[in-house]
Amino acid sequence: MQDIKTYLKNLNINFKTISHIPVYTCEEAEKYANELKGVHSKNLFLKNKKENKFFLIIIPAGRKLEIKKIEALLNEKLTFADKSDLNEILNITTGAVSPFALINDKDKKTQLIISNEILISEYVAFHPNINTETLELTSNDFKRFLESIKIKPIII
Repeated sequence: MQDIKTYLKNLNINFKTISHIPVYTCEEAEKYANELKGVHSKNLFLKNKKENKFFLIIIPAGRKLEIKKIEALLNEKLTFADKSDLNEILNITTGAVSPFALINDKDKKTQLIISNEILISEYVAFHPNINTETLELTSNDFKRFLESIKIKPIII
């Protein structure tokens, strides 16, 4: 697994690290969010029911996933991916789902779907592939990270 902090530093991307106890839900993470700028996000790893296609969906933490709208947009029937998919595809565990884990998807099986509300925020914050820290960086630097790993998100 690639160390995301080293990777970001090699791209000359500045970030702030917030350390905290392990968190597994947005509600648990909210306790530590007062130190963060920008929109807090919910990161969900789904897959289609027929083939081996995966989707990382990032929406604001307070928003409910409108799965029917996403399914209509993609023309796919979706379900949540299981722990073994999470480990096999993104090389992370439950609670650490983050767009930074896309660096571990060597076969590019995962399509990123992200809310425009997050991308237009001045700052974004995601786990660095572990759930005991959160990294805060500018949205522009996050977009540079995505470009560096050749990810073109679908913006919703």
